[in-house]
Amino acid sequence: MFTIGLDYGTNSVRALVVRCSDGAELGSAVFDYPSGRQGVLLDPRDHNLARQHPGDHLRGLEKSVRAALAAAKKQKGFDARRVVGIGVDTTGSSPLPVDKTNTPLALYPKFRDNLHTQCWLWKDHTAHREAARITALAAEHRPRYIAKCGNTYSSEWFWSKIWRCLDIAPRVFAAAHSWVELADWIPSVLAGVRDPAAIRRGVCCAGHKALYADEWGGLPDKEFLALLDPRLAALRDRLYEKAHDATVSAGRLCPRWAGKLGLPAGIPVAIGEMDVHYGAIGSGVAEGTLVKVIGTSTCDCAVVSTRKTVADIPGICGIVRGAILPGYFGIEAGQSAVGDIFKWWVETVCAGDGSLHRRLAAEVAAQKPGRAGLLALDWNNGNRTILVDQRLTGLLLGQTLHTTRAEIYRALIEATAFGARAIVERIRGYGVPVRRIVCAGGIAEKDPMLMQIYADVLGIPMHLAGSSQACALGAAVSAAVLAGEHKDFPAAQRKMTRLKKTVYRPRTAARKTYDRLYALYRKLHDAFGGLDKNADLSAVMKDLLAIKESQS
Repeated sequence: MFTIGLDYGTNSVRALVVRCSDGAELGSAVFDYPSGRQGVLLDPRDHNLARQHPGDHLRGLEKSVRAALAAAKKQKGFDARRVVGIGVDTTGSSPLPVDKTNTPLALYPKFRDNLHTQCWLWKDHTAHREAARITALAAEHRPRYIAKCGNTYSSEWFWSKIWRCLDIAPRVFAAAHSWVELADWIPSVLAGVRDPAAIRRGVCCAGHKALYADEWGGLPDKEFLALLDPRLAALRDRLYEKAHDATVSAGRLCPRWAGKLGLPAGIPVAIGEMDVHYGAIGSGVAEGTLVKVIGTSTCDCAVVSTRKTVADIPGICGIVRGAILPGYFGIEAGQSAVGDIFKWWVETVCAGDGSLHRRLAAEVAAQKPGRAGLLALDWNNGNRTILVDQRLTGLLLGQTLHTTRAEIYRALIEATAFGARAIVERIRGYGVPVRRIVCAGGIAEKDPMLMQIYADVLGIPMHLAGSSQACALGAAVSAAVLAGEHKDFPAAQRKMTRLKKTVYRPRTAARKTYDRLYALYRKLHDAFGGLDKNADLSAVMKDLLAIKESQS
């Protein structure tokens, strides 16, 4: 028997056909979104805006699945009639406005070119003012709401984006009957759901992005939402009362989409989760193992058994029961830009392409840690964790008239590694075990230079997920459990996931140098991040020179 995992990313959607018995990947296909710039709708007047057209999502659904099935048919023993389930992951929080028939407003001709009717992509930060207001009001009136998401609500998340739409496009808000996370909407499309109220929402997005928790009755109460705007309080009745973990199906594949995809009607559709959460499952996440999915941004996922108590952790993106694995608290953190920073430097500033990435990487690999005398802050797209402030920006310190492109490239890589270390130190400090790190995503798989730097900076062995498509694999694992091919998620993970043999281990000498650099990074981090308003940075430049001279 086989299942299909669908992975909706920032620039494309990938479909993966997987054998349930052992996780073998029989066929895959990628569909690049045709709209905007590499699939992202932008506004040159506002660098914070990032949207996607839901028509791209639907077209990509059909094209990618059919192409993946065509590839799988070339493998001996495959038969599409033996596909027993389908799972979906997407970016998040990526909500979209829909009408009473669950049709996105952007699919109507009159709204086609209106940016506010589109899917508000995860990396859209236009709602930073609304997020700050939500944080302030929750701190005053409902502190328990934000205690579970690090005490700060983000502009990347559900309520801030919807409130932003209400503020700047009230006619769009009025035309929307409801709002649906992309991770919930795609499964609802596959299941033929035509009423937004009938959509089975996943606790993954609900808990991490929409302030949902069963302990306070689901979504934020109407009295609190009315403090934001009475129209948001009224919207609550048109959203949902209950969100579910991955033991619950989003529905059954409807005849219409079964025909479009060439699959059996009636097979289970797994509940939607965010890409990195299913990616964690596809990477074998377990208690003590942190999964880091490295892409345009990164997301870090850890789990702790619900039999234990997890303290509220300041600055993280949520502690949610069942958000990743059923029976575990899902803990999420991440960085708003990683691959995007490297892309900006190489392709925008240096006007290069993939070949320049490779040339600079080779030069970086030959450099010693600290030898360039540079230090950077990895906030080119704001800070997601642990400061949760999208109004922060990047910084490069220590350049001279002799600084090279490759040295700056290395400093940017190191900055992202330092940001990753700040996250690990924060969650470890609150009792979450991190004994090893498993990395997934194209950067982790293709860039050994970067992975070694990460191991040296974090001081933890860095493993690689066995699949290069861990997110889609995790979605397929979820579908296999729902289809009854495995008794539970741990059993499915043992059969369907694995790690590569390659392990990047910390090097003692490099680790010592990076400890010195990280101490300076934290000075800059805490000063510019507002944690230390009396910071004295007068010695940082000279300390960098001292480290540089020690490496000559």
